[in-house]
Amino acid sequence: MDYKAVALTDENVMYGAIPFYKECKKAGIKPIIGLTLYVLKQEDEAFSYPLVLLAQNEKGYENLVKLSSLVQTKEKNGVKKKWLPHYKEGVIAFTPGLSGEIESLILDNKLDEAKQTIAFFKHVYGEENFYLSLQRHGDHEQVLNEELCKLAEELNVKLLASNDVKYLVQEDYEAYECLKAIGEGDMLQDMIEEDRNSKEYYFKSQSQMESLYTDVLSTLYETNRIADRCNLELSLGKMMIPSYPIPNSQDTADSYLQKLCEEGLKKRLSTVTPEYAARLDYELSVIQQMKFSNYFLIVWDFMQYAHKNGIITGPGRGSAAGSLVAYVLEITNVDPIKHDLLFERFLNPERISMPDIDIDFPDNKRDQVIQYVAGKYGQIHVAQIITFGTLATKAAIRDVGKVIGMDKEDLSVVSKLLPSKPGVTLQQAVAQSKPLREYIQAMPIRQKLLQLAMQVEGLPRHTSTHAAGVVISGEPLTSYTPIQEGQHNVYLTQYPMEALQDIGLLKMDFLGLRNLTLIDYILAKVERDTGERQKLPDIPMQDAKTFQLLASGDTTGIFQLESDGMRKVLKELQPTELEDIVAVNALYRPGPMEHIPTYIKRKHGLEKVTYVHDVLKPILQTTYGVIVYQEQIMQIASKMAGFSLGEADLLRRAVSKKESATLQKERKHFIEGSKRQGYGEEVSEQVYDLIVKFANYGFNRSHAVAYSFITYYLAYLKAHYPLQFFAVLLTSAIGNQSKSEQYIQEMRKRKIALLPPSINQSAYAFNVEKQQIRFSLGAIKYVGGTVVQEILNERKNKPFEDLFDFCMRVSTKIVNKKILETLINAGCFDEFGENRATLIETIDVAFEHAQLVDPQDDFGMGFSLKPKYIIVDEFSEQEILEREKEAVGFYLSNHPASQYERLMEAHFTIPLCDIAKCKNGAQVSIIGLISNERIIRTKQGEQMAFLAISDETDDADAVVFPRSYEKYKQLLNVGEVVLIKGKVDIRTNKRQIVAQEIYLAKEAEEELPKQEVYLRVKPSAQSDEVIRDIYKKIHSAKGNVPVLVYYESEKRLLRLTSDYFISLEGDVITQFKALLGDENVAVKTL
Repeated sequence: MDYKAVALTDENVMYGAIPFYKECKKAGIKPIIGLTLYVLKQEDEAFSYPLVLLAQNEKGYENLVKLSSLVQTKEKNGVKKKWLPHYKEGVIAFTPGLSGEIESLILDNKLDEAKQTIAFFKHVYGEENFYLSLQRHGDHEQVLNEELCKLAEELNVKLLASNDVKYLVQEDYEAYECLKAIGEGDMLQDMIEEDRNSKEYYFKSQSQMESLYTDVLSTLYETNRIADRCNLELSLGKMMIPSYPIPNSQDTADSYLQKLCEEGLKKRLSTVTPEYAARLDYELSVIQQMKFSNYFLIVWDFMQYAHKNGIITGPGRGSAAGSLVAYVLEITNVDPIKHDLLFERFLNPERISMPDIDIDFPDNKRDQVIQYVAGKYGQIHVAQIITFGTLATKAAIRDVGKVIGMDKEDLSVVSKLLPSKPGVTLQQAVAQSKPLREYIQAMPIRQKLLQLAMQVEGLPRHTSTHAAGVVISGEPLTSYTPIQEGQHNVYLTQYPMEALQDIGLLKMDFLGLRNLTLIDYILAKVERDTGERQKLPDIPMQDAKTFQLLASGDTTGIFQLESDGMRKVLKELQPTELEDIVAVNALYRPGPMEHIPTYIKRKHGLEKVTYVHDVLKPILQTTYGVIVYQEQIMQIASKMAGFSLGEADLLRRAVSKKESATLQKERKHFIEGSKRQGYGEEVSEQVYDLIVKFANYGFNRSHAVAYSFITYYLAYLKAHYPLQFFAVLLTSAIGNQSKSEQYIQEMRKRKIALLPPSINQSAYAFNVEKQQIRFSLGAIKYVGGTVVQEILNERKNKPFEDLFDFCMRVSTKIVNKKILETLINAGCFDEFGENRATLIETIDVAFEHAQLVDPQDDFGMGFSLKPKYIIVDEFSEQEILEREKEAVGFYLSNHPASQYERLMEAHFTIPLCDIAKCKNGAQVSIIGLISNERIIRTKQGEQMAFLAISDETDDADAVVFPRSYEKYKQLLNVGEVVLIKGKVDIRTNKRQIVAQEIYLAKEAEEELPKQEVYLRVKPSAQSDEVIRDIYKKIHSAKGNVPVLVYYESEKRLLRLTSDYFISLEGDVITQFKALLGDENVAVKTL
């Protein structure tokens, strides 16, 4: 469009200033950073009006940053006019068009007030820096422009021509209105009718602007003149690390850091060896040379705060675990020398960049540490980092559909036709899906939906807070970045992370890690329950019980090891040391995963370990010749080509990009270096090819080692303190039904009893009680923290005696009837001896009594009068279970499948947890509840189903192929308990049942025989001849009555399969009595 300059003037915020500045520079256009600031009306501060401000220079930019920060943190309705003179330097101001204060006064025919306002702004900014702005977006502005011209001439104020740009091209008008409607929760049609004149607010070309202002070309001249006067040059790419406040003024940051490190090294090691002393000296020299001492002191300080306040911290994260300085300062807890970690992977002296130490805290303590840092350096020096949520594919469809008034069901169909795979755009989705294309084309409103959704897709929708990022500055943050209100009295930057890095602010990641919270809670619970005070550094790292647990794949709740695939790998690997966990964590990713079988075979001696050259052996020995880590690539380059580790890291980074020219350049570099070291060209080529192959696959060993410590700690705690482990795990899963169910099933497999919820024993959390786990009050639906606190506060005085006592003592405004009914259905009041139906029936009476009678009233009789329960019959077993499920999200006291014991015995079913032990193709019978059904069509158009089945022990998947589906589809309803006979099918490490026969459990049980025959074989009668005779008589009397044989000498009861059922119509019972004796034969009626 031939513009030499463009201005960005967002309303009250400066979110896009830095990216805009960079893109303009890249395109050879002068960037003008501005701000449309809302200013309060002086006479009536209930009203505010926009004023456009432009930065002429760096001082002007700083003032805009401060003004934006002010309006976003302190003066949210608008900035008071009295503040404007304080932030006028380097700023040009002009009126914004129709919505401005001066324009509004003119339109309201308040010309005297308009003149006074012009005079005020002219006085603040000076005659050279205040303009009245003409805009020509339609006839509705004509009268206003005429009056502005008159006032400009009368008051000697310059006029400029401007164009209010709300969208880039005219065709985006409706999409812009759509975004406004989404933001304001209005209908698009209402928004369009309200903004009838808004189609002209697009980015006009130079020739269009000239044709609009032919009669007042001087205004365009003034606009150009302003562009010439705005010459902001931002200093990007600097590194601004604040100075740490050193206690002793005689110390420098370098000397203080050195002193702390030397003290820390002695604390870490009983004897300081030359190797450690030399490594520490080297690292400190690099840190000092790169001027990063203050950085390490800042991190050390808040880590010291965490340690002193009982906040556990992660052993390390990312490449920082490779630093001995970080280890001796207790920033990390991984010895980099012991674990063969490289400092240069963290801080490369040959590649100057800001160090990056990410710290893990328990997710419930992270904010506490950030608050400390804000207090230490001052609120205006510390902020969290903003992020922008964008309209993803489904969100764009949902939001646009809502504002155009699309039918909900219709919108739901469109949403379901979109691919669930993340990252697929609407354009790609339409191209890939014929059903979606056809459905969209069928109706004009759907076509409009697609058109608008494609226009707004990917645009920012809302602001949010970065999960980890925090910036710290030496000068007030508003010297560098605009800020806005954040959470917990910590500001939020208006610039996102990339822009902050461009500016050069110090960014640190404070991460909240759920698994550290789990460890923290487990350790506290272990100490409370057992008196044992476990500390993480004291946990033995070669514990047999822990590795036995890992080798069995018993990794539910274990960080990084919970997936089915990882469990399979662990069972095959049979880990025996931490190094195995480190390697598995590094390898279990797309790409390097293909090398896991090789690693396992070589570990167990099933495959020979080979090396391209013996020089690689010391480097690759621990990983059995497989390159697993980035650090190994660096060590190979250093050893073979004589590179420094800094150069080796540069090689690793370059090669991982896979650019052809770079690969060739680095190949030459590596081979020349290898030749200088005495290696032949052929072996050098082979090793370089190996480096190229693994450069993308290699994982950061420092990170793998650090996170494997967390994995190991959790495994150790699970192996040694399973009760506390599961109690904490279940508490962490409150609100997550599927996780809670999974953990309870795992407990049952381990024979850990789960006690029902109790109004007198349960707390908010799951707790250990007499080697069992007591169900939590907090895990019951509708029972939040406020309700639990009310119950616990009253229970401190004395236990509840019954339902009436409970209702009298707690606030019925907090514990209302719905909550009380849920507590009863969950089983909380079972201990009072009344059945649940009676308790439910009595709720109204108990509430009425509580409102009439004070708990302290005894009417002079020494006891309070209580009404009686309304006695009714208990609910059926099925209804009790369904009510429990409604109350807690799953079946608690029993499982619907568990009531079919006779059916299980008759059909020799296995519990679902035993499917994992079955071989491929094994014939099995199972009984389970259908919890989910997914019906699909095959390529031939036939229907089939995938079922999710559950019993008390586990969940399982069953597949019903078309022929079986056609036969049994009437039985396949969610909530039904079914008997399935089929075979085990193992695919991609997962087992499922291929259903061959399906029966409703209740009908199958009704068809079971009503009698059973019991035969007792005494020791004196137990011979091969007698046993043969028993089976002979059975074969001669085939029928449908089950037979059970009890061998007294072995104390063994054998239930014979259906092939050996008998008929009682003949004299077979008489024959058995003659053979075994009358007292040893019985017919039992069921």
